[in-house]
Amino acid sequence: MEKQKLEEFRQILQNQLNELLREAGKTVSEMTTEKSNLPDITDLATVESDRNFELRIRDRERKLIKKIREAIERIDSGEFGVCEACEEDIGEARLRARPVTTLCIDCKTEQERQEKIG
Repeated sequence: MEKQKLEEFRQILQNQLNELLREAGKTVSEMTTEKSNLPDITDLATVESDRNFELRIRDRERKLIKKIREAIERIDSGEFGVCEACEEDIGEARLRARPVTTLCIDCKTEQERQEKIG
């Protein structure tokens, strides 16, 4: 892949990473300053439910952060944009849609098909 395109993908990934880290920091800040001394048990349950939902979202984002960092490492090592299964180039449209992907569309389709069978 051309150096210019790699840098473009690096910037996309870095922007996503920065945004996720900013949101994670905001969540931690809100949770440490949030008061949950609510007199009504229903309100308290709602706050707890919302907090659990927020934490599940952040856990998914934590996993995405790991994938983003791995994608940046693949850019650095020259492996970005190459399918880890068939070693063919991953299409640019697929990389734009999901820059953390490690499989070309054909290999991903086959993987999903196998998951349905098994």
